[in-house]
Amino acid sequence: MIKYLIIDDEPIAHGIIEKYCQSLPHLTKKGNCYNVKQAYETLFKTSIDLIFLDINMPEISGFEFLRSLSKPPQIIVTSAHREFAIEGFDLNVCDYLLKPFSFERFMKAINKASENLQDNEDIHVGFKSSDSKDSQLFVKVKGENKQYQISEDDILFVEASGNYSKIFVENMEYITPQKLSEIEEKLSKNTFIRIHRSYLVSREKIKSIEGNQIEISGRSLPIGQTYKEQVRSILDL
Repeated sequence: MIKYLIIDDEPIAHGIIEKYCQSLPHLTKKGNCYNVKQAYETLFKTSIDLIFLDINMPEISGFEFLRSLSKPPQIIVTSAHREFAIEGFDLNVCDYLLKPFSFERFMKAINKASENLQDNEDIHVGFKSSDSKDSQLFVKVKGENKQYQISEDDILFVEASGNYSKIFVENMEYITPQKLSEIEEKLSKNTFIRIHRSYLVSREKIKSIEGNQIEISGRSLPIGQTYKEQVRSILDL
């Protein structure tokens, strides 16, 4: 879970960011700050992973605030002024969103921040691991401006389908623009195995294996020629 804070003196800006964030279940809001003083108070009390930061604010600017932080979290600047972008990147901000910005552009910034957090603090946005078996995969579904949370334990198999992937659970499938290789990286390697260039399956959901076919929940999936030995080795066949 990524904890975020909005620092902006315009209530409308807060509303837009919150609306976008509500579509992403892996983000949780920790505060709304309308000036830097409120931001300092919040950071003193709460651990924050990501800040949406406006530049033009009363008394102290967003960049002055950023320079005052010894260990700043991920910073996504939100500003109506293009001319501050170079200064922002000189301060190592994660991204610079020029108001007004679309949900698609917002998502690109979120993905950058989440990748940085994953590298630095082992926080996963696409995939949330825990000590329990109940790990979650977050997928964006074709044609919808929101992400779905799917329990890894519920996934039967994943199929590559052109520029998309299909994630199969019992009685349902999700079509996502994520590539099969991207999904494979996010899922547990102890549970999911590649049996074909187009198929990734949960070994726990395999009902039977006969010849070059694996049966999962009434569906017969092919084992690719180049994956035969790997499958046999993993499944001790």
